[in-house]
Amino acid sequence: MSENDVGQGKKTFDVPVAWEALEDAFENNAQEVHSYLHYDTGEVIRIVDGVADPAMHTRIMNDSRYLRIDPVSSREQYRWMERFIATVEDEELRRRLNIAIDGKGAFRRFKDALMSHPVDRERWFAFRSERLKACMESWLIAHGIRAVDRPKWHVPSANEVHVEPEKPATEPRNRHSSRPAPGGGDRRKLHELADSLSARDLELASAFLEFLRDRSPSAKASGSRPPVVEESTAPPQTAESE
Repeated sequence: MSENDVGQGKKTFDVPVAWEALEDAFENNAQEVHSYLHYDTGEVIRIVDGVADPAMHTRIMNDSRYLRIDPVSSREQYRWMERFIATVEDEELRRRLNIAIDGKGAFRRFKDALMSHPVDRERWFAFRSERLKACMESWLIAHGIRAVDRPKWHVPSANEVHVEPEKPATEPRNRHSSRPAPGGGDRRKLHELADSLSARDLELASAFLEFLRDRSPSAKASGSRPPVVEESTAPPQTAESE
């Protein structure tokens, strides 16, 4: 939010107003809905009684960065419908719209009556938007706010996107490399496990590995028994063997 001196000491604030959100806030005049404009971002926050935390609502009300939005009254929006009906050329539709706005639920019935008339329905949206915009502009001027363009997100083009070429895979230099060669990591883990086993546990593990080797299809086909884990002639000294 930037301040600018205008006229005789009067200040205005440059605010990147979110117009669509502000228009929704001006149109929604339900008693349980409270809308606020943020001076810095131009965004509109909406608080609904019974849903939002009352403490948060109090905090926003007392925050000088937020400005409460005064929506257009139901009476004024009702006058808009009356003025629009006067512009409808179709006599039958004009008669139905006059009946629709008589009594409670006028706004809903008015919109329902326009559902089957797409041309007049679009005319009504434009008619209402023009009046909402005029109300918003008057409200902004009254509060010393000058609407400025909102920042735009820059979407990079294909030429602006730089893709790093994939690096060729290299063999690991030592046992602490990030990715071991296929099969090498498993064998190394077996050696490490064997070094940490006691003599008794090492005998049981060797017997189990021989059992798995004998059951493998390749061992049955060749009749050979290649060693799985290299065993030392003397088992390593561990805390248990000592």
